[in-house]
Amino acid sequence: MTIFTIDEVTKTFTNGEVDEQVLKGINISLREGEITALVGASGSGKSTILTIAAGLQRATDGKVLFEGKNMTDMNQDQIRKIRASEFGFVFQSSHLVPFLTVEEQLMLMLDVSETKLKKREQQVEIEKILKLVDMDHRKDAYPASLSGGEKQRVAIARAIIHKPKMLFADEPTASLDSKRSKDVMTLIRELTKTLNITTLMVTHDEEMLTYADHIITMKDGLVLS
Repeated sequence: MTIFTIDEVTKTFTNGEVDEQVLKGINISLREGEITALVGASGSGKSTILTIAAGLQRATDGKVLFEGKNMTDMNQDQIRKIRASEFGFVFQSSHLVPFLTVEEQLMLMLDVSETKLKKREQQVEIEKILKLVDMDHRKDAYPASLSGGEKQRVAIARAIIHKPKMLFADEPTASLDSKRSKDVMTLIRELTKTLNITTLMVTHDEEMLTYADHIITMKDGLVLS
């Protein structure tokens, strides 16, 4: 089932008196339980698409539909609530809070996402997710003591702890070596399928494309294939 649609989306940035159109009528549909990878050279527009889809910036024209609702018609507070409750984010850097343990990172995310779970219920969910990402044995560790791969596993756990419907991954393996990259992508694929999440990923690494259900190639603000 299609859960997310990008419909004739354009984006124009103004630099002084010069307008630069970086997206030129993009159309993309995303289905539940599938990974769609955006690829293309730097400046092709793939990161701009990701941030517009995630509600981090607005399109100049066109529609962004999440579960049939037009996000382009929503105000900032409405979009913020969707981001907090329905979206998860994984970036190139894990962005873990240095003074919080692994368990506390996830507890903070549950509080921010306003899941309204009781403390005991939160604990159960945290234990379940940490086991899914094979980090339950490191729940009391601080980020400084974790490897790069472990940090990304925690970042993924934090991104899905509130059971989002969408996962946005921006170069999630760029800072990792080949083995850890494969481990992280295997995990993202397993979670996408197991939890029926819709994942939109930007990557430069062609080896990671084997984990995607769909590959969208972009060039100069257009979808090539």
